[in-house]
Amino acid sequence: MLTRTTTGQSERHATLAVNVGGVIVGGGAPIVVQSMTNTDTADAEGTAQQIAALARAGSEIVRITVDRDEAAKAVPAIRERLLRMGVRVPIVGDFHYNGHTLLTDYPACAEALDKYRINPGNVGFKDKKDRQFSAIIDLALKHNKPVRIGVNWGSLDQALLTIPARAVMHEAIVQSALLSAERAEELGMSADRIVISAKVSAVQDLIAVYTLLASRCRYALHLGLTEAGMGSKGIVASSAAMGILLQAGIGDTIRYSLTPEPGGDRTLEVQAAQELLQTMGLRTFMPIVAACPGCGRTTSTVFQELARDVQTMIRERMPEWKARYPGVEGLNLAVMGCIVNGPGESKHADIGISLPGTGENPTAPVFIDGKKAMTLRGPDIAKDFKAIVEDYIEKRYGARAAE
Repeated sequence: MLTRTTTGQSERHATLAVNVGGVIVGGGAPIVVQSMTNTDTADAEGTAQQIAALARAGSEIVRITVDRDEAAKAVPAIRERLLRMGVRVPIVGDFHYNGHTLLTDYPACAEALDKYRINPGNVGFKDKKDRQFSAIIDLALKHNKPVRIGVNWGSLDQALLTIPARAVMHEAIVQSALLSAERAEELGMSADRIVISAKVSAVQDLIAVYTLLASRCRYALHLGLTEAGMGSKGIVASSAAMGILLQAGIGDTIRYSLTPEPGGDRTLEVQAAQELLQTMGLRTFMPIVAACPGCGRTTSTVFQELARDVQTMIRERMPEWKARYPGVEGLNLAVMGCIVNGPGESKHADIGISLPGTGENPTAPVFIDGKKAMTLRGPDIAKDFKAIVEDYIEKRYGARAAE
């Protein structure tokens, strides 16, 4: 039985550590954020650029589709482009139906990838299934690569479903994952080279399936609600499912499978994953900005604009800050809109500002380390506050870097 930490979270479910291109998944390592490209992998330049963008946003592992000859041929070129850009994020190849053929025919692709993802539901059918699954495992062993056995209920092996009951479906998903992992071990793949995922698209089903998996194995577990959807629906559903599992100590790596808006930013799924882990207190990625929701006391948009500008500044400056200022990701900021909660919330932050609400004096007290440090006035409050933040970071975290 899992015990509780002082924050109320369960102790982590004990899993084996898997090395994926230098990133450790499982074994008590920090929960890893990963994502997947939606480019045509045959477009080596476009795919490399999207991988780089995802990595810069904070994706620690990136998966790509390898579905045909042209895609397999492009994988080494993608790796070369990333290296020229100074991006060394591990790349996972997503294989379905013909993975055994592509990995055999294109050994440079097999070598350039850091992990192979196999779906036991469509790796092959009937008599071909074990032969083709075995071929991929043999190739993973040959190239010294770990594998993810990724079950998806949309392609579940129908031979495992005998009666149409939800509990049976849960059991079938778990059986598909565990029997495939067992077969991989029989073929020589060690358990610390296997990651398991069991993707479904309903919150309660995901919770049930991973709870079963965690009770029956020590394989590293990849969490994700498949086909989560677009916008707030996808974020809320994924957060609900994964938040409950993470609170129970289950999960070693996560992905938000969000449908992007046409032409939308793929990095949103990385941002959502980071924010889930950070708000749960499981990892720290960047400074937190507390901001009030606004009400009838805050009819001005000044605090909203400042909160947005500060959040944007943090995301844009974090790559440089992280390199120059160790520990800066733990900074807490507050941008409040009126006198009701503004001063109190600002005092709880490392740096906080309480902007004037409707009918209040046009002044904005700034609090640093719990004490009122100054009052800002005039049209340049936003500019002045951001300069104060930069100065505080330099003084507090620059000193650490110099030690």
